[in-house]
This record gives sequence, structure tokens and C-alpha cells, in this order.
Amino acid sequence: MYKIVNKKTLNPCVKLLEIKAPFVARKAEPGQFIILRVNHDGERIPLTVADYDRNRGTVTIIFQEVGKTTRMLGEMNEGDELLDFVGPLGKASHLDGVKKAAVIGGGLGTAIAFPQAKKLYSLGTEVDSIIGFRNKELVILEDELKNVSSRVFTTTDDGSNGTKGFVTDILKKLIGEGNKYDLVIAIGPLIMMKVVSGLTRDYGIKTIVSMNPVMIDGTGMCGGCRVTVGGETKFACVDGPDFDGHLVDFDEAMRRQQMYKKEEKHSHDAHTCRIGGVENG
Repeated sequence: MYKIVNKKTLNPCVKLLEIKAPFVARKAEPGQFIILRVNHDGERIPLTVADYDRNRGTVTIIFQEVGKTTRMLGEMNEGDELLDFVGPLGKASHLDGVKKAAVIGGGLGTAIAFPQAKKLYSLGTEVDSIIGFRNKELVILEDELKNVSSRVFTTTDDGSNGTKGFVTDILKKLIGEGNKYDLVIAIGPLIMMKVVSGLTRDYGIKTIVSMNPVMIDGTGMCGGCRVTVGGETKFACVDGPDFDGHLVDFDEAMRRQQMYKKEEKHSHDAHTCRIGGVENG
């Protein structure tokens, strides 16, 4: 069993849990993920390693309550225990040798971008972090990123925090000002990663994106997490989740993302009824 040692609410629908998992913490690196089960009847869900503390033997996960399992996870408290917490899975990000990088997080993708920025900064890289949200109520990890970045730029769709606009507006402006990036890391909604990759392709800047398709076993056996990269089928759980953003077929990935919306809504609604029909954010 894996005990929850810390819990935080980051915004109305996003929570942070710090889990006691010393064997996972010992090997975890940015870019990797875990698969957990809440209980014996629970489904397996993948969540990115948002942070880790090897000394404390803990792994941090950040998630949005969008379905049955994440709702159940959000209802848990410090002292509660998860049944399964398997990892680290996937390939760690290759970040050595980068002199200057732009790390971009869109919405919840900021939680995945954070460990990338932190690792790069620890390696002496000059890091410009760009994060984007719909409004100021949804902003997460802004202060934490300031501690592991050379500069942080925040955007909101409505201008309620930071600059009004999109992360691509900031990136294009920074490139136009003469910033020479060895690497751009973009993590967030598929459409955001697609647009960022299209922009950096025009400038010839290496770009890495993190893919999050439907995933079941995390070993490459089920085939559910397949993505097309450079015309070849890859599996996000074993070949990724990091891929060259200039080679990913984002249109196919977006179509596949919609495949189980009906089933996901049914599961969500059933769980909502079970807890009395009260929406908790």
C-alpha cells in the first residue's frame, strides 16, 4: 500500500498528492509516469511524475478531476493509501547538453512541464518557462516555476493573469527578440502542442512533446497508446511519452482522443450519482 503524505488543492479542479513510494522515487526522472489503482475494483490510470524526493522517498502526482477514478483520487486524504503505484514507466527525457530552452505548459500540462524545467535548470540550462491557462483561477505552479526558471511568462485567454493571449504568442515574440533556443518542450492539450510544433518547425528549433493517449497496461502489450510518429506506429508507454513534435500526427491523435468520450461520461455520471449527485468542482 502507498500512503498519501501530503495533499494540496491547486485550483478548483486540480489536486496534488505526494505519495510514499521509495522504490519509485529512487529511479524516477522527468518525463516518466506511474500507473496507479485506488482500490481492488479500480481501473488502472497513468499519471505523470510531477516531482520526486529521493531522500523522503516520495513521488508527487498532479491531476484534474475529470472522470470516475480521478474523482475518487481527489476524495482521498492524507493518511489514506493507494492499492497500486507502479513505476517509473516510460523513457526519461534526454535533457543533457541543452544551453537554452523554452519549456511550455498548457493548463494541466504545466504539471508535466515543471519537472522538465526543474531538471534543465539544475543542469545549468537557461530556462524560459511559458505557461497558459483559460483564466487566473486555473493557474497552477507559477511560483514553483519561478524557482526553477530564468524567466516565467504567464498567459491567460481572458487576460486576468499575466499576458492576454496564448503561449505561442509569447514564444513567437521571444524568438523574434533574438532568443536562440536549443530546445523547446511543449506539454498540454494536443492542439496547443500541434500549434507550437508548427511554429518551431518554421524556425528549425528542436521540439519535444509529451503524448498522453489512452493507456492500459503501460508495457506496450495492449496497443491502446499507439501514436503515429514520422509515419511509424509508436507506443507512448514504452517508446515515449516524449516524441519529436515535428513528426507526430496530431490530427490522428486528436481523433483517437475522442473515441471513448461517451463511456467516460457514463462512468463519471455513475460515480457522481453514487456520492449523492453533488459536483465537487
